[in-house]
Amino acid sequence: MFFNSYKCQNIGPGELHDMVQRGKDFLLLDVRTPREYTGDAIENSTLIPLQELEHRVRELPRDKEIVVYCRVGNRSAYACSFLARLGYRVKNLEGGIMLWNRAGLASMSRV
Repeated sequence: MFFNSYKCQNIGPGELHDMVQRGKDFLLLDVRTPREYTGDAIENSTLIPLQELEHRVRELPRDKEIVVYCRVGNRSAYACSFLARLGYRVKNLEGGIMLWNRAGLASMSRV
């Protein structure tokens, strides 16, 4: 991980996969660009690009944990830090969708 995030726990792809399999109620937030999201995304994720996050933060639930991801984990760590400072309960997917895909976990290719 490249960015030392404030009050944001990192989780690996296996832990995120377990959360999904157990049916845990959380929001999966993708902070990549719309173009990146269109090509490949983790199923049931919500897209709010990092550059829009500050202006769209009210769209995020305060009563759920939020797991944030990007391509490799840098932008998502920054987003986690930002959201944690606002009082959200957040986790960062370490290694982003690249590590998720490398682990052989399901993502939706939309291309």
